[in-house]
Amino acid sequence: MAGLRYVVEGGHRLSGTIRPAGNKNAALPIVAAALLTEDEVTLKNVPRIRDIETLVLLLRSVGAEAEWIAPNSLRICARDIQPATLDPDLCEKIRASILLAGPLLARCGHVTLPPPGGDVIGRRRLDTHFFAFEQLGATFTSGERFTLSAKELRGRDIFLDEPSVTGTENAMCAAALAKGTTIFRNAASEPHVQDLAHFLVGMGAMIEGIGTNTLTVHGVDKLHGCTHTIGPDHIEVGSFIGLAAVTRSELRIADAGVEHLRSILMGFERLGITCRIEGSDLVVPAEQERRIKDDLGGHVPKLEDQPWPAFPADVMSIAIVTATQCEGLILMHEKMFESRMFFVDKLISMGARIVLCDPHRALVSGPSQLRAATVESPDIRAGMAMLLAALCANGTSTIQNVGQIERGYERIDERLNALGARITRIEE
Repeated sequence: MAGLRYVVEGGHRLSGTIRPAGNKNAALPIVAAALLTEDEVTLKNVPRIRDIETLVLLLRSVGAEAEWIAPNSLRICARDIQPATLDPDLCEKIRASILLAGPLLARCGHVTLPPPGGDVIGRRRLDTHFFAFEQLGATFTSGERFTLSAKELRGRDIFLDEPSVTGTENAMCAAALAKGTTIFRNAASEPHVQDLAHFLVGMGAMIEGIGTNTLTVHGVDKLHGCTHTIGPDHIEVGSFIGLAAVTRSELRIADAGVEHLRSILMGFERLGITCRIEGSDLVVPAEQERRIKDDLGGHVPKLEDQPWPAFPADVMSIAIVTATQCEGLILMHEKMFESRMFFVDKLISMGARIVLCDPHRALVSGPSQLRAATVESPDIRAGMAMLLAALCANGTSTIQNVGQIERGYERIDERLNALGARITRIEE
């Protein structure tokens, strides 16, 4: 989809209500985990995005039935699956292909898969996945492909070498059908990890400690089918907070999953952007201070990402664009991926006052009036950040390679145009 682009007319205020899609990072492991049972599974509020469509094709390639029964509802039945080597072309498109390893290993005792693809945002370790599988009793070989085998998976007390989200998810799926009890220490606890755990419990898994960094999984012999609704995407909510802030608009974000927003709201408050919780909705007022809050003593403040429940890495690109429209100076520290910050060069070309200190840190001085430009969408989150920049810039911008944005944001042009944005989607 390299020929797909958005033409964005900037400078318009938006208004109205927008509802976040289902959490992409929950939907991907949950769709993969549907392979753990031979019964039928129905998933609701599934985002209809490219990454999900690719994962559905991978499920079908191993013999599972998977069909859309409504615009955002997916029926999966993995009664008869045969885990041949997964399609390398499909695996190369998404990082989430690695999430098939745990379910296929637990269900079939063997899986061979090519290295996963996904965003080019720096090195993304897979070591935690295979370390956990080996601790559970699997053998592992690597080369051009990864091969995992296990006659039987057995529970262990496992300390993960890092709180990897996908590593925790993969290991939790494998442990659900292992013999005995598995304890995962230093586990990830993000909302999407919690959502997967609740889905597994809905299928009959026994999991304790959901939402904490210690998960206890009591293995069962068999899982059954269920119906599960994917929770709202807190990263998309963060994107919409930034959207309202940079366009000086009032937006209501309906069913925002406010219980998972504390760190995101604190991060935006540091930029002078405050929100109002009304029941299950989040309201971002048009009138904002937009003044970056100095640390005590007048020191330059810092906004940094960390594992959950701290400020999420996937909102950092949005926060950087937002900071360009706020008064003051702030250091943005992206700790997790060494290539994610490079998109700020594109913001600088639009007039942002940013110094890229190193691959992980950028100093942002605002406010800056951004000007229209032709830019690329390097990855999902930076692409969305560039769309926000274009919407608040003077003039008409062109964003190339927006297939990257659409891997993670469902019909984003249509949904923002309904609020008053002017985005034209052009496909060659």
